[in-house]
Amino acid sequence: MQATSAAALRLSVLSQQLSAAQLQGEQHWQAAQVSRHDTKAEDENRPAPGGGRGTLTVVDNRSGKKYTIEISEGGTINASALKQIKAGGDGVGLRAYDPGYTNTTAVISRISYIDGDKGILRYRGYPIEELAEKAHMLETAYLVLFGDLPTQSQLATFQEAVMRHSGLPPAVEAAVAALPPDSHPMGVLLTGLCALSTVHPEQNPAIAGQNIYNSREVQDKQIVRLLGKVPTLAALAYHKCTGRKAAPPNQRLGYTENFLYMLDGDNSATSYRPNPKLVRALDIMFILHAEHEMNCSTAAVRHLASSGVDVFTAVAGAVGALYGPLHGGANEAVLRMLARIGKLENIPAFIAGVKAKKEKLFGFGHRVYRNFDPRAKIIKEVAEEVFSIAGRDPLIEIAKALQDAALSDEYFVSRKLYPNVDFYSGLVYRAMGFPPQFFTVLFAVPRWG
Repeated sequence: MQATSAAALRLSVLSQQLSAAQLQGEQHWQAAQVSRHDTKAEDENRPAPGGGRGTLTVVDNRSGKKYTIEISEGGTINASALKQIKAGGDGVGLRAYDPGYTNTTAVISRISYIDGDKGILRYRGYPIEELAEKAHMLETAYLVLFGDLPTQSQLATFQEAVMRHSGLPPAVEAAVAALPPDSHPMGVLLTGLCALSTVHPEQNPAIAGQNIYNSREVQDKQIVRLLGKVPTLAALAYHKCTGRKAAPPNQRLGYTENFLYMLDGDNSATSYRPNPKLVRALDIMFILHAEHEMNCSTAAVRHLASSGVDVFTAVAGAVGALYGPLHGGANEAVLRMLARIGKLENIPAFIAGVKAKKEKLFGFGHRVYRNFDPRAKIIKEVAEEVFSIAGRDPLIEIAKALQDAALSDEYFVSRKLYPNVDFYSGLVYRAMGFPPQFFTVLFAVPRWG
């Protein structure tokens, strides 16, 4: 009873911290280091999206009828407004067809801002370059989740709650243990998440009622559960094929440090500490992958959540979407591509194969960035730091030469194909000792942990 009361008290404090405005008289600990971009001033000077508010007159040449459709301030039209446009037939109104979300706005969000033409990425108004330089993963997670960088006390409370939830229920460990030893790490992670959905029935809408998530307390607890448990599941997935047992979570360590501790630590050597420079390098990688608008996996989790399913099942769906080589698995595909090229002298033939559509150039181009991916620049710097510690990956020279060859070729320049976040990230992960099949898990930890 005493333990239950203590847990309830701790959760109550956490809920207050996460839902309250900034504490009076207490400054953000990062305020002197990281400056939020003046989004209000920028909004005033930025051209109105899509031309801004107004109306659209549509003439249906099939029927000769004219329709007036409202245009929002964001330069969008309501797809339902097209229903009024009918021309006989089955009597059903016009529909928009956009299977790839290539020109569809599905949600209004202020979590991240991207200007693809200028190579800008911000989380809640903070430039990604400054966050990568001066913030840490849990501070960034707090920022993305709740809208601002935490105060010192908010950060301490948040980190304590996350780390307290880093342990896994025995039933989840048993589900993972039952998988074949050669299971792909992403399949292991998916299994663990689905198993987690079965051990918290008190917060499953299908069991506890569809209004269970109206509670801020329930929301906050599931947030810290995911943040705490996904890295531990990832550590189990890492060691599924090694035959070793992952070290148990060390709640006294930081988020990323604890993750590396679970991967490399010995169950009997609790004094082990990962190299702090490698911890920081991975922390930066986590920050760069934490958020990126309405991508494939974000759309998947929103789609599942709209049915009222529990958060673990929804996130499992997102992780499944991330699994594919055209999304989270792209950095693994880049590494395999570089290994297949093999030598510098093979690059011209490979480039020719890409232009002839016989080869695919992974790690170049992005649906959003039409100039450069700001994350790729940061990762390139992280790569040099990691190489200075772990040794230089021989594939980096092929990567650089391939990049130079592509950026000097009019075929790629005219199509605005530049290196994206995946081009160098696989090289960083490999230099840190991670096998290629684990790369996508390293994407999933910060994105859905």
